[in-house]
Amino acid sequence: MSISVTAKEKQILANVNIPPRPQALMKISQEAKQAEPNIKVIAAAIAEDAAISAAVLQVVNSAAFRRAKKVESIHQAVMTLGIKRIFPLIKAVALKSALPENNELNEFWQSSSMVASACSVYSELIGKPELADNAYMLGLFHNAGVPIMLQSFDDYQDLLKKGITDGWADISELERIKYHTSHTTLGALLAQQWQLPKAMIEVIYYFHDTDGIFNSGELSRVSLYLLAILKLSRSSIDGVLRGDCNTQEWLLLEDHILEFLGLDEAELEDMREKVLQILNEEDE
Repeated sequence: MSISVTAKEKQILANVNIPPRPQALMKISQEAKQAEPNIKVIAAAIAEDAAISAAVLQVVNSAAFRRAKKVESIHQAVMTLGIKRIFPLIKAVALKSALPENNELNEFWQSSSMVASACSVYSELIGKPELADNAYMLGLFHNAGVPIMLQSFDDYQDLLKKGITDGWADISELERIKYHTSHTTLGALLAQQWQLPKAMIEVIYYFHDTDGIFNSGELSRVSLYLLAILKLSRSSIDGVLRGDCNTQEWLLLEDHILEFLGLDEAELEDMREKVLQILNEEDE
């Protein structure tokens, strides 16, 4: 899979600010590639960035990760989860910290955080716990192109409000008509620049272009699992925020996802109830 960028998009993207990876993340990435990574070096690099370290502790202690004992320090977080598990979380919180801040994005990030937590839980429920950390990161940043669109286009607020209120299923097409690019393209380019896993880049890029995607051969099997987890999670969070899990976005893929995962309607409802129970624990 490669990201397709039109000549018009290249012209637009020349003026779009896609944030670079912070120094702390580059240090962590370099150390993680060593044959025997030094946990102290990684923990120190995280701790150097106050915003990243605070967010990592918040995530690690969230209901989605269901720790029996509260994690009190970055060193303890790295020791508890291990480098392979902590690295996706560091990337997630670092990316959020690097994106432009805007009060209009508060609801957007709140929803994204809920989707991320649901992704982590669904990964466990469908028997793919090894995907939980990357699924969390994907849940948080599948729409990471949205803040960049808001920063780049003065009148993007209207589409932002529409996405928050009505869902994002139709937003990409409206973006292409009005801006000749989309938040999915920008999000995929951002993920690529930050060297996120290929499977995540694929899901971000194709997220709203899913007609026949489970039978097209366009995505790897890991990507399809991540896409299914993300769609399940968004469906559950739509149920929380909008009072309806069965949105147009979900119904377009419901049969394909259930078939891919080998689930029936009763099992789906049981999973939805478990996810909501865990997310409610986070709010208590």
